[in-house]
Amino acid sequence: MILGFDPGRDKCGLAVMGMAGELHYHQVIAATEAIATIQSLCQQFTIDLLVMGDRTTSKTWRRQLTENFPNLKIALVDEHCSTLEARDRYWQMYPPQGFQRLIPQGMRQPPRPIDDLVAVLLIERYLKREQGTEGIRE
Repeated sequence: MILGFDPGRDKCGLAVMGMAGELHYHQVIAATEAIATIQSLCQQFTIDLLVMGDRTTSKTWRRQLTENFPNLKIALVDEHCSTLEARDRYWQMYPPQGFQRLIPQGMRQPPRPIDDLVAVLLIERYLKREQGTEGIRE
């Protein structure tokens, strides 16, 4: 299993996905709860790898994760445009209802934070790169 982590200052996105792409968990949590939640997910699932975004606060988070989970392999993935892509993914997963359907998708704002969907996308980007389409930084 792969744990996706979209690090942030105030909130973080987490997702757990199998190697075949099946989604087992996704949630947006407060940044202060991230380490405890990751520890809980590692106990609940057999996490082989943590994939995290390489932008906002990633250096600080990587240091904390390495200190708390010394045996967990961590891979960095390019986060460029992931929020815009996650917004599109939100509307695919939760199609708009009522009058929302009349608003062009590019103008719609999801009614909740989508950091968890960014974490899903980071895992998907990692899996695509592992299949040989692009390199990855570790």
